[in-house]
Amino acid sequence: MAGQARGKVTVDVEECKGCGLCVESCPPQCLELASELSSYGVHPARYTGEDCTGCGICFYCCPEPGAITVYRIKAKGKAFAAAQGGEHAAAL
Repeated sequence: MAGQARGKVTVDVEECKGCGLCVESCPPQCLELASELSSYGVHPARYTGEDCTGCGICFYCCPEPGAITVYRIKAKGKAFAAAQGGEHAAAL
């Protein structure tokens, strides 16, 4: 999945159990298990640095609270359009 990343993932190595659920569930496959061991003797997950969509699936499937944080990157064009009064959401 090529293109500009719309998100960023951080993994707390000391919280990650190395189960790999986030790696398996990531649609753009931007997570992997590190080759190095953590202080707990597991291979923690890590963000490859590209292609994150900011969907948050990795966050929701992670069994360890606080191990994964997902950040969404705001698109520059949309922020400008919203400031100009454009691109309103449809009313329900």
